Amino acid sequence: MNISKLLLSAAVLLIALAGPAQKRVVLIGLDGFSAEGYNSIRHPNIDKLVSEGVLSTTTRPVMPSVTLPNWTSHLTGSGPEEHGVTGNDWTVTRHPLEAIDKDAAGYYPSIFKVLKEKVPGVKTAFYYNWAELINSMNKQYMDEVSFQYNDRYDSNYAKAFDFIAANKNKPSLTFLYSVHTDHAGHGYGWMSPQYISAVEAADSAIGAFLDRLKAANLYKDTYFFLITDHGGKAKGHGGTSMQEMQVPWAVTGPRIKKTGLSRLYNSNKNTSLVIAKIFGLRQKDLPKSWTGTLPEGIFK
Repeated sequence: MNISKLLLSAAVLLIALAGPAQKRVVLIGLDGFSAEGYNSIRHPNIDKLVSEGVLSTTTRPVMPSVTLPNWTSHLTGSGPEEHGVTGNDWTVTRHPLEAIDKDAAGYYPSIFKVLKEKVPGVKTAFYYNWAELINSMNKQYMDEVSFQYNDRYDSNYAKAFDFIAANKNKPSLTFLYSVHTDHAGHGYGWMSPQYISAVEAADSAIGAFLDRLKAANLYKDTYFFLITDHGGKAKGHGGTSMQEMQVPWAVTGPRIKKTGLSRLYNSNKNTSLVIAKIFGLRQKDLPKSWTGTLPEGIFK
């Protein structure tokens, strides 16, 4: 074999070892999805997805166990004591606790900001149906933002698919969230028939979304997260009971171990660290203010 063929073979081997050139990450967020609900409710599509990766059902929310502080923690690698989002009424112009780090517009650095600054050509999207969710994020770092009214999520799932397909040859992060599970808990009680139905409906929508990705050959090389903010007790949350303070968390993808249920020492504030690792970023690439850690035993 001549030198040129040897060099070509070496290049092909390096590409194969490196995996797909473009990283694609999808965050599937279900608000108020408790570990109790995960362990008790039938959700075959979610089960099939997470069986291909690492699952924790003992992940801890940050305190307080309410919505905006926890989703902010997922997306900023930090807790409320750092990012300053201590309640659902937080806005960039009105809040009691100042963040320890801010961008020029007053927002704590998010994973969207990090990727936009560190990953050439990355595309980002944020789909949601609880109006306040976007308040702690700087939309400057998002290529597409879509809000759907009245707890509906069907058009956002469709838009997320279109976004992923349109950017299939680019690195991308897609955040796909629904609040209808949480609202069923508040309206009827966690583990009520209505709450169970809301989780089952979410599972069906997730299954249809994943089937579309598979049919378009966009599933195999994608990293998926299943994340939530808190559990619930009776018709509320915000306290420190185990029903509120223990949630499912899962990740799958080409470089993720296929271990299934694992006992990770994990927190909602670790999610962005895992995302950053998937995109090949190193500790020096991340904000010094981030306090999350990378859980052990996730990557091959």
